[in-house]
Amino acid sequence: MFKRHKSLASERKRELISSRATRSILKNDLRNFHSLSQLILSAGPLRSAAAVKHVKTTHFEIEILDAHTRKQICIVDKMTQKSTIHDVKQKFHKACPKWYPSRIGLQLERGGPFLKDYVTIQSIATSSIVTLYFTDLGRQVSWTTVFLAEYTGPLLIYFLFYLRIPYIYDMKESSRRLRHPVVHLACFCHCLHYIRYLLETLFVHKVSAGHTPLKNLIKSCAFYWGFTSWIAYYINHPQYTPPSFGNRQVIVSAINFLICEAGNHFINVVLAHPNHTGNNACFPTPNYNPFTWMFFLVSCPNYTYEIGSWISFTVMTQTLPVGIFTLLIVYHEQV
Repeated sequence: MFKRHKSLASERKRELISSRATRSILKNDLRNFHSLSQLILSAGPLRSAAAVKHVKTTHFEIEILDAHTRKQICIVDKMTQKSTIHDVKQKFHKACPKWYPSRIGLQLERGGPFLKDYVTIQSIATSSIVTLYFTDLGRQVSWTTVFLAEYTGPLLIYFLFYLRIPYIYDMKESSRRLRHPVVHLACFCHCLHYIRYLLETLFVHKVSAGHTPLKNLIKSCAFYWGFTSWIAYYINHPQYTPPSFGNRQVIVSAINFLICEAGNHFINVVLAHPNHTGNNACFPTPNYNPFTWMFFLVSCPNYTYEIGSWISFTVMTQTLPVGIFTLLIVYHEQV
């Protein structure tokens, strides 16, 4: 009996010990699980391995045909979606060196508009093969060259007539007749006008990097140089007659001419440095400069001041060639 009770007591003791051991194990597991959870939470969300993106680049083939004969000239390949017409011209020039990029004109259709250099291939492509028509634009010159040639010519030509070189006027008649003060003033105003043009072309205007056919340079130079010769011949002629109303007409016209020249310059400076809001350029508005107040009346005051200068020069010199030139300038600015 005593042994039976002893065995029961030992079994109970074993069960108690085992239950305590189980509880301690559970507590340890809970503590380990809690610490592991805290470690995971502190480490942040699980990051999956970066997936390797295989971006498939689409390449285009540009077939270039002659716009007149429709014969294939070359094929420009390996052009991406972000490639532009400028890139096509560069590769076309490498394939056909005799045509440099500025004289290459590319069209989607025969007789259609020429594509701008900034146009992307993706925007015009309907398949992986794009057909473009080539037109030779002829010899090209930069716009800066055009403007410098236009304005340098009149400056030099007027000086030749002002000096009354023997091949233009009769020397005996030139020596007998003294020049009226308006002749000197006209030379000063004319030179001031074209010197301002030259300086603004070099330092103020943001001239386009594009090109224009050589024939446009020839036409512009013929217009400006020809009219300058005609104007200078009459004003500097020994038999030139001064204005009808004398010095009053000359002085008032000269002052108005200088005001218009100053206004034209300040407007060109404002147009060359417009205000910017974000990525959008704002149209210039009047400011503290009185010459900019013309924006209240017209949208392009530089043309208004330009016309005002030539009208003043016409009244000051009172010559027919200047009047005709002024009318053509007015017509050109309106068109």
